[in-house]
Amino acid sequence: MTTRRHTLQMLGAATALGATGLARAQSQRPFTFCSFGGAAGAALKTAFMDPASKKFGRPITNVAPTNYAKFKAMVEAKAVEWDLVDVGGQFIFQGRGQGLLEKLDFSIIDTSKLAKHWVTDYGIYTFVGATVFAYNTKAMPKDRVPTSWKDFWNVKDFPGPRSLYTRIWYNYEAALLAAGVPRDQVYPATDEKVKLAFAKLREIKPHVKVWWTTGAQPAQLLSSGEVAMASAWSGRILDVMKENAPVNFTYQDAISWGEGFVVPKGAPNRELAMRVLDYSISEEAQSALLPLETYGPVLDSAAAKATAAQAKIFVSHPANMKDTCLINDEEVAKYATKFEEEWKKFQLS
Repeated sequence: MTTRRHTLQMLGAATALGATGLARAQSQRPFTFCSFGGAAGAALKTAFMDPASKKFGRPITNVAPTNYAKFKAMVEAKAVEWDLVDVGGQFIFQGRGQGLLEKLDFSIIDTSKLAKHWVTDYGIYTFVGATVFAYNTKAMPKDRVPTSWKDFWNVKDFPGPRSLYTRIWYNYEAALLAAGVPRDQVYPATDEKVKLAFAKLREIKPHVKVWWTTGAQPAQLLSSGEVAMASAWSGRILDVMKENAPVNFTYQDAISWGEGFVVPKGAPNRELAMRVLDYSISEEAQSALLPLETYGPVLDSAAAKATAAQAKIFVSHPANMKDTCLINDEEVAKYATKFEEEWKKFQLS
């Protein structure tokens, strides 16, 4: 990975050499893609980055995890090390508002085959997943399994420690669903709804043993039996289920979402980043997600190629999607910013 010092040296050299020297320096710099790692990172490397490297004749360095604080610091210091970054959808809107993102070049990126809700001027969604509630099968009652966030909150009938994500998003949605708010009324995130979510979260907080920060954590906690239930990213749970861990989940009441690719402001390989992003939403790349059986494609024509067995695995399958709460990332960006300090105080209280 290129260090800040090295990047600054390159910029200094470019100033001396002029535009031609800068282009030459950038062309020699490794193209760097940053993801959250884990199941998603492996899938994106296999389906998108490795083929793109061959297509464009440039090595692609894959790094992880995506870190928003580092992202912001690099852009503000004008020492950007990443060229293309996998981010949660809410960051597309937060990053746009903070001036951290390059505007996408649609003379290079063809979005004509994508549904409009997957496309923004500063980021494009590239795959679909879900935050589900998963459980250790050995910790569940013999005669029933949880089927809703209401069950996640029901520690009487489903006893045992819980684990929830450390950020406010996913928790806001889960808490409202547990409180009985219909899926189509979770948004907009009014102050009244946020207040209700905090009240509901106070009920479950004494039973939350771990506030997880990385996708690997809930899968590990559930596999080991350290917690009985956890919110978790679907791809991580599918991975441990392949290893016969005593873990299961349902898409019922899942919080479905897309993740997107963005180009940091000042990325050294901006044009190539646009080309790699364009390739990532092509039918070839999107179809390559199917056999990996972790996260689903955003391109409808690629999703249509899924076998019956694969279709059941992906949250984007209509039979699964109808039972989920589709996250509204623009709303998430608003409430996450507005209530960040209150959320921190809540966790520490």
